[in-house]
Amino acid sequence: MRAVIYMSIAIGFEVFGSTMLKLSEGFTKLWPSLGVFLGFGVAFTMLSLALRYIPLSLAYSTWSGVGTALTALIGIILFQESFGIVKLLGLFLVIVGIVLLNARQPAPAAQEVNREKAAS
Repeated sequence: MRAVIYMSIAIGFEVFGSTMLKLSEGFTKLWPSLGVFLGFGVAFTMLSLALRYIPLSLAYSTWSGVGTALTALIGIILFQESFGIVKLLGLFLVIVGIVLLNARQPAPAAQEVNREKAAS
């Protein structure tokens, strides 16, 4: 359960940091620039905590893939970026890739229980 919480927070703050990066206008605006450092600082901290329970390949691909898809959606919704069949297909392929990378992996909860048993 911890792994899911850490990953969720890491993804949320990665999306926040990426959005602030756009709003910072090349680090020329103070508050969005500070938001970039806060967002990515928390994101990497939470990702590092998730790595205690999730294999690197699974954690990083999920973090970056879900973050990419959510950031693309924010670009479309908040910044009126173009949206068409090609972008939809790209987002679909990102999600399919994450699902395939997660296939046949032990559930994070099972890994967490095994890790806690080993630590006892």
